[in-house]
Amino acid sequence: MRKEINIETWNRKDHFEFFSKFDEPFHGIATKLDCTETYKAAKANGHSFFLSYLHKSLVAVNRTLEFRYRIVDGKLYEYETINASPTINKKNGAFGFSHVKYREDFKDFLALALPAIEKVRNSDRLMPPEESGENVVHCSAIPWVDFTSISHARHYARPDSCPKITFGKMTADGDRLFMPVSVHVHHALVDGYHVAQFLEKFQNLMLE
Repeated sequence: MRKEINIETWNRKDHFEFFSKFDEPFHGIATKLDCTETYKAAKANGHSFFLSYLHKSLVAVNRTLEFRYRIVDGKLYEYETINASPTINKKNGAFGFSHVKYREDFKDFLALALPAIEKVRNSDRLMPPEESGENVVHCSAIPWVDFTSISHARHYARPDSCPKITFGKMTADGDRLFMPVSVHVHHALVDGYHVAQFLEKFQNLMLE
């Protein structure tokens, strides 16, 4: 479900019109989050650490209004639910894009995510078997690199306003575990302040 936002009366009308004209309207922030509790809970319960933090990131996305805005055919929409389109590694060293539907309850999320990911791992295709749509965040995991910044390949001829979240290599600092997280967003829709709100929600969930 989605609803159209009247840009003429929207409080970000000037921002929308200004940044929508940019060749590269995306801006990015990279930081580190404490993932100690989430990692320990995943291992104790036999769950995938990747799916654990992916789910918590999606909860934070869906609780941050600005991350649910999308530009479609020049119009502004607010989506009720945002799903994930994460990259999934395959045994041959390649990867494929997947479509994982969001559910707020982790067990319900796992029930949908596990078969969706397995389908991609057993496929020889790059793209997911079904169209992801605009109500997604593009997610990538690079668990081999403790990065401090990151950039993304972009097809400028194709309109895109979906946030992009990248997760990196977990490292230890004393008895705490930290993971780099990069967030890229369309500046017509999302400012640094809103990214900070998302990251705060995400961090709080990771500490639960």
